[in-house]
Amino acid sequence: MDLISFLTQGETPMPRAAAAEFAALWAIRRVLPGTPLSHQGEADTSEYVLLNGRADLTIGDADGAIACVGLFAGPCVITPNLARTRDGNAYATLEVTDEALIAEMDSETLTERMLVNEEIRNWANAVLRQEIQRKADREWALASLKGAARLAWFRERYPAHENGFAHGLIASFLG
Repeated sequence: MDLISFLTQGETPMPRAAAAEFAALWAIRRVLPGTPLSHQGEADTSEYVLLNGRADLTIGDADGAIACVGLFAGPCVITPNLARTRDGNAYATLEVTDEALIAEMDSETLTERMLVNEEIRNWANAVLRQEIQRKADREWALASLKGAARLAWFRERYPAHENGFAHGLIASFLG
């Protein structure tokens, strides 16, 4: 999917002219599987739209154990920078798992555009609301459901993910 089409669809679609202007601010690139977009503990100032492909968000501990906290299948917005970083550093590693087409923008540029453009502000606020809802849904599932029920919840919420991501990642995502 191209970025303009993505921006003009969904819960808060932008008018085509606004989407074209906004899309021109993003850098589009093809990314190979295994490529990290950010590393845990390192500087991360980007926002990402995954136009196609897959990516995961994982947190590693000092012993090398990995916990998956996000699975993304394009087209979608990757968890916003505000929710992936603290003090400008990534709290998790974001890695492409299948060849992907990525749109990338500096988060400060997005903030600046939000301040002067209502359509961009509305779109970005909708993205944040959706992310909060996704995180709250997952938190509820982890806290209130047992293993089989978590898997059923996952299959209902993310029907295409089971065949697109490694089962170890899914198991980690489900706690």
